[in-house]
Amino acid sequence: MRFDKLANINEAAPLISMEGIVKTYYEGQPEELEILHGIDLTVQEGEFLAIVGESGSGKSTLMNIIGVLDKPTKGLYCLDGLDMGLASRDAMSEIRNRKIGFIFQNFNLIGRTSALQNVELPMLYAGEPYSRRIRKAKDLLESVGMGDRIRHQPNELSGGQKQRVAIARALANDPSILLADEPTGALDSATSRIIMDLFHKLNREQHKTVILITHSKELAAECPRIVTIRDGYNVCDTKGAEYNDIS
Repeated sequence: MRFDKLANINEAAPLISMEGIVKTYYEGQPEELEILHGIDLTVQEGEFLAIVGESGSGKSTLMNIIGVLDKPTKGLYCLDGLDMGLASRDAMSEIRNRKIGFIFQNFNLIGRTSALQNVELPMLYAGEPYSRRIRKAKDLLESVGMGDRIRHQPNELSGGQKQRVAIARALANDPSILLADEPTGALDSATSRIIMDLFHKLNREQHKTVILITHSKELAAECPRIVTIRDGYNVCDTKGAEYNDIS
């Protein structure tokens, strides 16, 4: 089933709507483990928010569901008005490729492959013609300050340069959402600042919805909205300006 064949529940729905999301592993077995215990979350298009929590809080499990890498055990998840519970595996793959741009702490670039080819790859999967892929990949690398490194392979780039290539790759298919999992975790503070400034710019100028998954209270505090996850529950949803007063 293609994702555009899924029923649109509400044309005016939020970009992300989660109700009563439960995630259980080994369901029905002696080692059954419930990680998420009824998460509710609504995200409007164009928001910039952080999902913050300590290791083991459930934020990575929640990220996998938001990113359509996994399905909840119970609850309703609608992405852009589409019920993800009805999506086939193929439809989920297509949704990930077209609607969500992933940025990870360890960059996930393909070795022995140029920056240009790394950024081109999602467009190849989406069936874009070669000339359009190359042109857009060059433009994206230029937009993140990597226009002079398009022929460089990952082992020839610094951590910050790798992450900027990863961001360009995440933008390749013009996704609605940028989902960033600890994107500055492997970077020094000065380089982290460059990457965070880039996220703010993409949110402000291109109106990208940015969801930052982090354990860092400092990074979370600069986001306009912070959702705090603890022990599988969303225990707090506040504005960034208020976060330092309650964290």
